[in-house]
Amino acid sequence: MRLRHIPGSEKFVADSNFVVDCPEFYKGKWKKSVFHREAALHVEVGMGKGGFLLGMAERHPEIDYIGIERYATVLLKAIKKRQREEADGKKLANLVYAYTDAILLPEIFSENEADRIYLNFSDPWPKSKQSNRRLTSPTYLDLFRRILVEDGELHFKTDNEALFSYSLKSLPSAGWSIVYSTWDLHHDVKHMEENVMTEYEEKFSGRGNRIFKLVAVPQ
Repeated sequence: MRLRHIPGSEKFVADSNFVVDCPEFYKGKWKKSVFHREAALHVEVGMGKGGFLLGMAERHPEIDYIGIERYATVLLKAIKKRQREEADGKKLANLVYAYTDAILLPEIFSENEADRIYLNFSDPWPKSKQSNRRLTSPTYLDLFRRILVEDGELHFKTDNEALFSYSLKSLPSAGWSIVYSTWDLHHDVKHMEENVMTEYEEKFSGRGNRIFKLVAVPQ
């Protein structure tokens, strides 16, 4: 489905205090210059409407979070959602956003700068000729490997069975070790205790769709 553009969304995003201007300037300096402390750095690639990161940042104030989103229209919705949360008294100093594309991650982060990467309900790009656009394709996995610390983790959730099957093969082929995987996250009691749902996850699981998840580390 084509994303409907919201006029003025680019300016709205550029003017937001929640969005880091010129994120490439902070390469290697996120902890010192943006968050002003030494803490684990977690990055969500394709953050969508931002509900997942809001939940994670509130649950884990000891961790700093960066949301990456390339569509201004989508980021606008995430910002407005956060504005409503903060109007109700919630202050999340450990969360910022970057308006950019995932392919530019090496220009934004230094090697070994991120402790964890989240991919939540990424575009499945179902056609075979589109496979290199999937975020679990070798192209992107190489980018993620470059910015993760040595024992950093990649967390991936989806309701798309074909994409999950593809990812279970692409990750080991690209030199990653899958340390956890499930074909039905919402019936895994132990891992559901730690799970924060995205807007898509709530929607799809509400329809009865199974949610798939894996955690992988670069070898």
